[in-house]
Amino acid sequence: MRKLLLLSLVLITGIVFAGRLFYLQIYNTSFQQLSENNAIKIIYDYPQRGYVFDRNGKLLVANQPSYDVMVIPRDVEAFDTLEFCNLLKISKVDLKGILKKARVYSPRLPSVVIPQLTKAEYAYLSEKMFKYEGFYIQKRSLRDYQVKHSANVLGYIAEVNPRIIAKNPYYQMGELIGRQGVEQQYEDVLRGVKGVKYIQKDRFNRDIGPFKEGIFDTLPERGKDITLTIDEQLQAYGEKLFVNKRGGIVAIEPATGEILALITAPYYDPGLLVGRDRSRNYTKLYYDSIAKPLYDRGLQGEYPPGSPFKTLTALIGLQEGVIDLKETVSCHGGYVYGRGRKLGCHHHKSPLAMIGGIANSCNAYFCTVYRRSIEKYPTPQEGIDNWEKHLESFGLGHYLGTDLPSGRPGKIPSAALYNKVYNYPERKWYATATISNAIGQGEVLLTPIQMANFTAAIANRGWYYRPHIIKNINLADTIPSIYNEKIQTTIDPENFEPVVQGMNDVYHYGTAAYIRIPDIEICGKTGTAENFTKIDGKRVQLTDHSVFIAFAPKDNPKIAIAVFVENGYWGSRWAGRIAGLMIEKYIKGEITRTDMERYVLEGSLEEEYAKPLSGEPFKINN
Repeated sequence: MRKLLLLSLVLITGIVFAGRLFYLQIYNTSFQQLSENNAIKIIYDYPQRGYVFDRNGKLLVANQPSYDVMVIPRDVEAFDTLEFCNLLKISKVDLKGILKKARVYSPRLPSVVIPQLTKAEYAYLSEKMFKYEGFYIQKRSLRDYQVKHSANVLGYIAEVNPRIIAKNPYYQMGELIGRQGVEQQYEDVLRGVKGVKYIQKDRFNRDIGPFKEGIFDTLPERGKDITLTIDEQLQAYGEKLFVNKRGGIVAIEPATGEILALITAPYYDPGLLVGRDRSRNYTKLYYDSIAKPLYDRGLQGEYPPGSPFKTLTALIGLQEGVIDLKETVSCHGGYVYGRGRKLGCHHHKSPLAMIGGIANSCNAYFCTVYRRSIEKYPTPQEGIDNWEKHLESFGLGHYLGTDLPSGRPGKIPSAALYNKVYNYPERKWYATATISNAIGQGEVLLTPIQMANFTAAIANRGWYYRPHIIKNINLADTIPSIYNEKIQTTIDPENFEPVVQGMNDVYHYGTAAYIRIPDIEICGKTGTAENFTKIDGKRVQLTDHSVFIAFAPKDNPKIAIAVFVENGYWGSRWAGRIAGLMIEKYIKGEITRTDMERYVLEGSLEEEYAKPLSGEPFKINN
């Protein structure tokens, strides 16, 4: 028994010592990491980003080689700074600042000294880098844009900043990340996975080969390719039509919610934000406070929608049962309310029923329908809240949640807003106080993508898919499920048919009759949106905006579109023509209304924009 006990003690002691040794040497890496911080050099191998294609397989974005001069501060030895600065074409002051910043970030991790060398610069420098210990050239890829349009859709790549690094430890100083557009939205998909090499160093700080024979090294994984819903030819044509104009176009395929075109103007060549001039070019674009080329008007511009909003007023009136298709409303040059106040209207025959009211854009008709919709309820607060509920079902009043990183919610005013504005209950307010909402003025603000989306919902007779720009990833059929969810509006399907007919008659005998497109049954609605700003605290009216919504064909629609031209006078002058040309380009692939095309291409609003304060719409804030 004693021999057994002694043997057991020896075995247990041995197992305990062996376990502890295993823990310290294998499992617990704290000492190992401390040692490796001084003996291991980490080199990252950057993968190529995934390519970007349009819906028809057209390559939009590829890659090109780039070379960065890197530094590991702790490895730097004394060197001829003057000679090195001459090689890099920078000053000694700049080099000193770069090295100081690199040491603050990390003495042992690489930082960028000079980014994005050309092939010629790389060939020249690579022969001389052996003289500068601690410096080396890192190869990576930059974007190579195959098109000169769609910068707002594609985005760009830029160096990460300390805030991004603190939030996401995957990135190191000097690495690149997608900014704006699909480059930002699908960064995790496009970037791939960087490879890592661990190099052993001796006590003299010399490289002696792969650490542990490279068992911890990893190969880079190329980023995944993505296919967008954008039609490259339609996108390019839309930007061409917007030369010397400001505004936006959004075109959607109603049956899927896929965005066919997303145009903002003024725009810029995405190639400007590639290479060593990227920072300089970005600064110029950023500080252009007049044209605002970085401001995506299609997603972020919040405007009064004007008369296209009357289609929604009609739908709500039918759903609420406050008007029928046979009832007519008389118009004597506008809608009179309150103490002799009047919302003016252009000349047309009178009286009009709903279909004629839409075709002729009668303010008196839609103010009557709106007022009845609100006054159907015991209080205006209840009426406005019900009206707001209907509009929210079309995706209005909140950000649609598209798969692009920018966007604005627009504004659908609530009863709470009016209670605050009119200081309720000290002062009461009634439906007539909000009557401008009936015709898309007042406090109503929409973005062009919201206008295109509610147009798609009308084209579908009551439903829509959330607008999105991703078609597939690596040619897989699946996309995020949120874009496959059919959203129903609060309006019954049968109530859409008269509104669709009215929009069709806009082209037959209404406000867009002279800009018809041969052989395409288009349903549309012109709009002239009043444009206000504040000067010295006073509300001042500027040149009206030109607005147009449309879908085509009338049955089984293939495209729904919203066009907004800032300071474009009236709807059919600019926006209506552009919408018609875009529809014909998409459906036919060619243009037959060359007279209309010539008018748009040769036309310019630059003189209008040169006028003082021709810019943003007046807004009432919560």
